[in-house]
Amino acid sequence: MSYKKANNVLPAELIELIQKYVDGEYIYIPRREDNKQSWGSNTATIRELNIRNTTIYNDYLSGIDVAELGRKYYLSAKSIQRIVLKEKRIRTNI
Repeated sequence: MSYKKANNVLPAELIELIQKYVDGEYIYIPRREDNKQSWGSNTATIRELNIRNTTIYNDYLSGIDVAELGRKYYLSAKSIQRIVLKEKRIRTNI
């Protein structure tokens, strides 16, 4: 998300009206419903997390315990358990 200077994109009358409510403050204007994008759609984050989670699951299957996986991936044991369960469900279609 980038910031735009209100003076460059809004008419003066609208700026004056907004200033009645939030003078000199930052304000977030949400996207319209028809322009919303899903989380991670503009980055490779989802793909990277899927690769990481698959690797965690494979490490788990190879015998590495949850505590060690937590240390290796800097995650809590609970997070590792959640990832393992999710990956198991994906692979067994549960």
